[in-house]
Amino acid sequence: MSGDPSDEELEKLRQEKMEQLQEQQGDQDAEEAREAQREQMEAQKKALLRQHLTDGARKRLNTVKMSKPEFGEQVEQQVIGLAQSGRIQGKIDEEKMKQLLKELQPDEKSFDIRRR
Repeated sequence: MSGDPSDEELEKLRQEKMEQLQEQQGDQDAEEAREAQREQMEAQKKALLRQHLTDGARKRLNTVKMSKPEFGEQVEQQVIGLAQSGRIQGKIDEEKMKQLLKELQPDEKSFDIRRR
């Protein structure tokens, strides 16, 4: 016995390596599918927004998203919800977008500072 692995052991190691590679490929495929689904949902969202917002309203929303991404997403979801439920007649223009932003914006906290 020279300590070399037998053919059986080599075959077993090869088999384990193949299973490992197939598993990794499966994980990668699943991740690619999730990414494709995310991109498709993003495209649908943009199409809906383009359909229901004027250029000015879209620009205003994009500006809000740049400064406050979470709030911008919340506003987008609100607009999409309104559109899907059929509660938007025509398009939302810049003035309507301003009103919507004001309504959705959390109340500003005021501080009363009293000096003694």
